[in-house]
Amino acid sequence: MNFQLLKDTVSLIFADDKGLLAMDESNGTCNKRFEKLGIPQTVESRRAYRELIVTTPGLGESIGGAILFDETIRQQKSDGTPFVKVLIEAGITPGIKVDTGAKELAGHPGEKVTEGLDGLRDRLQEYFQMGARFAKWRAVIAIGEGLPSSGCIEANAHALARYAALCQEAGLVPVVEPEVIMDGEHTLEQCREVTDKVLRTVFSELFAQRVSVEGMVLKPNMVLPGMSSGSQPTLDQVADATVSCFLRSVPAAVPAIAFLSGGQPAESASARLNAMNARFKSRLPWALAFSFARAIQQPALEIWNGHQANVAAAQKALYHRARCNQAARRGEYSQEMETK
Repeated sequence: MNFQLLKDTVSLIFADDKGLLAMDESNGTCNKRFEKLGIPQTVESRRAYRELIVTTPGLGESIGGAILFDETIRQQKSDGTPFVKVLIEAGITPGIKVDTGAKELAGHPGEKVTEGLDGLRDRLQEYFQMGARFAKWRAVIAIGEGLPSSGCIEANAHALARYAALCQEAGLVPVVEPEVIMDGEHTLEQCREVTDKVLRTVFSELFAQRVSVEGMVLKPNMVLPGMSSGSQPTLDQVADATVSCFLRSVPAAVPAIAFLSGGQPAESASARLNAMNARFKSRLPWALAFSFARAIQQPALEIWNGHQANVAAAQKALYHRARCNQAARRGEYSQEMETK
């Protein structure tokens, strides 16, 4: 196992206050987003949209890594150039989503466990040969009446740890994503308590599976109240709750925490990340970065709307959102960036 390669990959991805662009939506999820906008749900439409993303001028200035889906890593530009080659030439490290989705957890109504460990060692070797240098696995934890159960947390934490160990064996940096989802009526404090328990359990399993935390990336949720709670916490309240939680549960040896957006509005995700870095960056042991999907992509997708004539305008919107999040990593994001 080449631990130096893993550390070098993490350093490369997050250099110059860059972050991750998650463009690893499954075909089904991508098609649902297309359907809402009246875009044809075809292989060619998905390829054209992804080409728009990877060819965005200057994207590598603020994006250090792109998480791809299995279909995406095998796709090419219209001129035949592989997407992986386009990304590498832009200074963006290719990554790959390797789980096969969250399925119902037997004996635990309302809870899920992520699958995909069968055959993973061989798939990771193939992805490495294709140019991927990091991977991602997402676990889903719901808050509700009697939820989450210890069984659900432990099952997902164990799967995340086994995935991470296999990644490091293959020379791929594991992006470990235990997502406490925003759906529900839970309070900010309930989210903080559950997130703390989940992270403690995940790192206990990572250590048990001999995962080097220096060669991984944590992709967690921000600590937020449920979307149906009616609560509107301030930026400082979110920053305080999130950072205080992580200081208690995330080892200092972890090099980077790259937040998921989890359905937050694009500007809210940027503003909350900015608040954390503006207030705490100089005192934290790990970098606070981003690994956003919709919070970077959605404005561009709506502008593109399946039409080639809109590509340039959509790319400008994508570039803008990426730059906003780079500024948030520096604690320099402001609403003025959105109105200029």
